[in-house]
Amino acid sequence: MSRFYSYINSATSIIQQYTGTEPLASYLKKHFIANKKYGSKDRKQISNLVYCYYRLGKFAFKGDMTERLLTTLFLCNHTPQAVLEAIRPGWNLQIDNPLADKIKELPFHVDTSLIFPWKEQLSAAVAADAFSASHLQQPDLFIRIRPGYAKQVITALEQQQIVFTQLTETCLALSNGTKVEEAIALNKTAVVQDYSSQQVATLFSYLPHNLPIKVWDCCAASGGKSIMLWDNFMNLQLTVSDIRNSIIINLRNRFAEAGIKNFSSFITDATQPAPQIKNASVDLVIADVPCTGSGTWSRTPEQLYFFETNKIQEFKKLQQQIVQQSCKAVKPGGYYLYITCSVFKDENETQVELLQSLGFTLVEQKVLFGYQQQADTMFAALLKKN
Repeated sequence: MSRFYSYINSATSIIQQYTGTEPLASYLKKHFIANKKYGSKDRKQISNLVYCYYRLGKFAFKGDMTERLLTTLFLCNHTPQAVLEAIRPGWNLQIDNPLADKIKELPFHVDTSLIFPWKEQLSAAVAADAFSASHLQQPDLFIRIRPGYAKQVITALEQQQIVFTQLTETCLALSNGTKVEEAIALNKTAVVQDYSSQQVATLFSYLPHNLPIKVWDCCAASGGKSIMLWDNFMNLQLTVSDIRNSIIINLRNRFAEAGIKNFSSFITDATQPAPQIKNASVDLVIADVPCTGSGTWSRTPEQLYFFETNKIQEFKKLQQQIVQQSCKAVKPGGYYLYITCSVFKDENETQVELLQSLGFTLVEQKVLFGYQQQADTMFAALLKKN
């Protein structure tokens, strides 16, 4: 049993030292490199304990550190855990029970609605309590099958005995951490893309499919939305930009793997005028803007734990600057697609209201409820220039 208490002590030490200034995954990797005494099984056990600790978010836990780690390990997992088997075997027997039943087994009440306490700032459509509780679960890994590769991708996964669930014709859900790159040619045959991100494509139906369309993806990042648009349109004149050269280099490499050759790219700060793009010159601007990322914190629970609300206003201001500059590129009758992976109203509906004040009419906006699919939660709005 001492080995399992050693895991708890190691996790406790990491949590006490970690300040949230870098991604937890990166911090853990550096920690284990510096402490080579841990084997692969040890690293897995300790990392799981640390991640579970942060999944309880802002809930004010009353017990000591050991009690919190054991409690969160119980609540956040659905398969038997060696640590629980050694220390709380009764909990391990109930590990796969529904969350509400597991909470009843605790010697104290855990109010999952307090994990994410900022209910007043949420977009109206978000179910606050369900979203809050969803942070106890690690989301799935999702891939989007590219046109013409469905049979090849599914056959390859089956041959490698990789378990998946087919949610739509092109969307597959897999266990997080699945090494899909060992089974399929990523980017060529399928792309790693969250379920909710894939659902943004439902807004493409409003766009003209029978005409050439000129698109500027102004915060392109890894280019996932651009690849998805490319797969939906035959006549696409694509321009992508982002603020860092390293991002554009990675994007070009990904486009090469995806077979996308006819595009242009440049580096720019989207809060400033982009001389490469003339005003009223494009049919569609895609603005997947920087945000708090609050819809993705079930993947990175340390961000939930360390979050302070002043960040909402910081991102709101940044988003306003991007919107005000990039919307100038849209032709009359053209479209603006605004996207965040945030659940906060000031990053979502408030920015739509800004676009409406700048001469755009809302076509459709939606919160993409990832917490119903063990996925990210996102916001997307399509507007048309008057």
